[in-house]
This record gives sequence, structure tokens and C-alpha cells, in this order.
Amino acid sequence: MLNAESLSQEQIREFHKSSQRIESSQRIEFAGCERSEKYARVERVLGAQDYAVLGKRERGVVRAYVEKVTGMSVSQTTRLIRGFLDSGVVRMAPCQRHGFQARYTAEDIALLAEVDRAHERLSGPATRRILQHECEQFGNKQFERLAQISVAHLYNLRASARYRNQAAVFETTRPSGIAIGERRRSDPHGRPGSLRVDTVDQGDWDGAKGVYHINAVDAVTQWQVVGYASKISEVYLLPVLEAVLAQFPFVVLGFHVDNGSEYINHRVAKMMEKLHAEFTKSRACRSQDNALVEGKNGAVVRKLMGYGHTAGEHAEAIREVLCAALEPVSEFSPTLRLCHGEPGRARQTPAPIQDRGLSDAVGETEVARTGRAISQAGSELGGVGTRGAGDERHRVRRKMNAAKSRLLRHCKVQSPLPPAFR
Repeated sequence: MLNAESLSQEQIREFHKSSQRIESSQRIEFAGCERSEKYARVERVLGAQDYAVLGKRERGVVRAYVEKVTGMSVSQTTRLIRGFLDSGVVRMAPCQRHGFQARYTAEDIALLAEVDRAHERLSGPATRRILQHECEQFGNKQFERLAQISVAHLYNLRASARYRNQAAVFETTRPSGIAIGERRRSDPHGRPGSLRVDTVDQGDWDGAKGVYHINAVDAVTQWQVVGYASKISEVYLLPVLEAVLAQFPFVVLGFHVDNGSEYINHRVAKMMEKLHAEFTKSRACRSQDNALVEGKNGAVVRKLMGYGHTAGEHAEAIREVLCAALEPVSEFSPTLRLCHGEPGRARQTPAPIQDRGLSDAVGETEVARTGRAISQAGSELGGVGTRGAGDERHRVRRKMNAAKSRLLRHCKVQSPLPPAFR
């Protein structure tokens, strides 16, 4: 098809008939697919065939031939033929866009980006005044065009892609610090009153939370107080925390916790501010900051309560039992005291634990009878002297521990039972 423009009418008609029998996958196309090359080929074919003097039938054959070999649509072929009949040539129409001449060049945009970077992107009127001062007062000819810019067009230049590419400033993400507590290791300086506090949960079962143990230990005297809360929210935790702090026989000078949200909040911070206590929290990747109370969690709390699930409604019963079980045994300080959530003002003097009856929710059940048995055993144990009668002390201690075990088993029975394994 190199000499396609020199074909006769009979050859073009025969080519058109044969091309209709060819499959669509065997279409005849030019090697060059650029538009300029196609237009030049159409111009040569129309000129060689004398398209202007042909009849209607012969023109249809040439039109079909041009459409076939160029792959152009009927409307596009019609426009090219009309242009050839009018001017004798087939040319691409130049792009005629109505645009405005750019007044501010790329150098002006780069200069504006540099000014904004130096002055940290001030407002439009302030930036315009700076540009005017550079040109008028300092005689800098680079700002001659920018000195006449309007505020509105200054914002248009700032919104352009060229400006954004040159004025973009990338900063790393800045961590937002929490102004509650000081992140450092607490130093008691050898004085009692620097507390380490942590929370121990008694497991979950079917979405039900267990009782929470609030464990507080003094860093110097090892005086330990454990409180119990049925839930970890502020309504339940704050009264327990106030009661725990009131059990220490010395002024609370420091309060160190982990980064848990139950303690790192404004309510606890306000409480520490009221007590004039130093509020600190553990550092990142420094597990030894609160290692003292973590060790007490396993050596005292887990030893007494184990790892099984205990429902939160048994918090008061557990406090009553362990209070009666552990308080008479304490012959020296440091000792272990236990308390439950009682709303009240946190006192800075030792508060003796008073024997109280179990809550009305528990009632006169096995829990109440066991609590009375433990209290009676504690009275018997307290009446025994520290010297001599060692066998009697061990007998009373075993009796008290047995009563405590019966109550804990009763609390766990009231909790959801685990599935039976087969």
C-alpha cells in the first residue's frame, strides 16, 4: 500500500470489496499512527484522485477508501475533505485558546515562596507590605513586579502548584505531652511516704470483669495497703484510693504509678495536689520504675487470691474476710492492711480498721458465717502472747486460713462456672 494514492477507481473499488471479506482482526492500517502522517496521506490521496472533479459515486468510493486505510470516523473524514475542497490542503487546525498573558513569572513565584519561608507565611496584607518595602525602601529590583501585586492575587499565587512545590515545609509529628504527673523515677530520699501504686485485676469471664485490687506499697518501710473495687471507673476507684491513702500511718509525700488511665487523669491529679504529694509516672521502657509494687502483686495479692476469676460484687466480702484474717496476725510493721471503697476525705493519720458486718447484698449466708468465724479466730489469735504457746497460735492460724478458704470458694462458686471439658 505504499502507492495507494496512485490507484485507479477500479483498483480502489476492488480493494474495498476485498477488505469487506477480511476478518476484523486483519485490519489494514498505516505503519505510522501519528495524526500528521495520516493527514498528509489523506491529502495525497485526494489530490491524486482529483476529488474535486469526481462524481458522487466515485467520491463515495474514495471516501470509503480513506476511512478504511486511516481508521478515522465518518465525521472526521468529512471535515478533512471539506477542508481540502476549500483550501486544497489538509492541515491540522492550530490550537486557539483565549488566555491571558502571565504577568508574574516563575522567578516571582519562587521569590514569594522564599519571603513566606523567611517570615513564616504572614497574612496577605503583611506580606504585600514587605514586598513593597523591599522595592521602594531598599531598592531591590527583584521585587519590582511583586510590589504591585494585589492581596487577592497574592493568595492566588500561593494556591498555585508551582508555589506549593517550592514553599512546602515538612515537619515530623510532634508528640503531645500529657501534663499530668512527671515522667521520672520517684526518689524517696530515705523518708517514708513515697508510695508505689498499681492495679491487679482478677480476670474476666464471658465479658464480665472481675474484682480489682488497688495495691499500694511504701518504698521505704514496705508498708502495704490493698483496696478492692468492683469496677475501675472513677466513681468506684476514687473512694477506694482515698481509703487506701488514709490507712498509711505517715504523711503521703509521693505517688508513683504506671501510665494507666485509671490514675493518669485530672481527678487523681487534683487529689494529689490537695495532699501536696509528688505525682510521678513510669518512664517508657523502664519497667524497674514500678518494680516494687509489681513484685508485691505476685507475692501478696496473687498469693492470697490466686489467678481465678472472682466477680466484682464480692469486693466488700473479700475485704471483710482478709481484713479479719490478716489484721490480728500483724505483730510488727511493715504490715498489710485492706480496705474497700468508702467515700470520704483522705486523712493523713493512721485510721484503724473497724469490724463491720457484711453488705446487705451478701446477707446471712455462708459468707457472713465465715466472716464471723474468722473474726472469732482473730480474737483468739490476738489473745495469745507473742512468747510461748506456739502450738496454739498455729492452731488458730490454721482455723482462720480454713475459714478464709471457704469464703473464697463461695465467692468463686457465685461467679460464672467454666465449661465442662470432655
